[in-house]
Amino acid sequence: MTTSWPRALDWWVRDYAYALYWQARALVDRTDPASFRGGSRVPIVVIPGVYETWRFLEPLIRALHERGHPVHVIDALRWNRRPVAEAAGEVTAYLTEHDLHGVVIAAHSKGGLVGKHVMSLGAGAARVESMLAVAAPFGGSRYARYLFAPSLRIFRPDDETIVALSHQAAVNSRIVSVYGQFDPHIPGGSELPGATNVELDTGGHFRILANPRVLGELAVLAE
Repeated sequence: MTTSWPRALDWWVRDYAYALYWQARALVDRTDPASFRGGSRVPIVVIPGVYETWRFLEPLIRALHERGHPVHVIDALRWNRRPVAEAAGEVTAYLTEHDLHGVVIAAHSKGGLVGKHVMSLGAGAARVESMLAVAAPFGGSRYARYLFAPSLRIFRPDDETIVALSHQAAVNSRIVSVYGQFDPHIPGGSELPGATNVELDTGGHFRILANPRVLGELAVLAE
């Protein structure tokens, strides 16, 4: 679907306003992530995007916990700036340490790449049942080649990890990819062949995390 520039600009502005608000909240929030581990339903593991801590996803975390799910936050990821394989190693180590099984991953942006790495190439693959990925750059982003930070250049479409993960198609059927009509960071979109692809009737990279459809799709996976 073609998006007009005025509409895309409006989505872009609102997207960054949302991101700035929740990043600011993340800096002052002192909630103990261990407080979300209680619950008897399917365990959820949250993986944020690059330059995001778990607190950026706190509204979704609270909603899941209120529905009875133990929600696990991996503090070792910090701002999630390390290479995808290293971040996936931290997730796998956490799954093993806490002996988690039947896990549903809830991931945003780069977190979707980390989650797919865990599901397909990690030693903890058997512990993960499925994943909901929001605005994940499964095909990379053509903008990444113009960026200098190593933590962002890894999103080039020809990056070794992006290419390697594209070949791990067997797990795609257990992934739900949710994305907007327009994403200022991923111009090619987040459609993943073989996955359940859900295009929202809005745009953005961050603000769509608050879209009710995200929680709805996650509930279907976990419940």
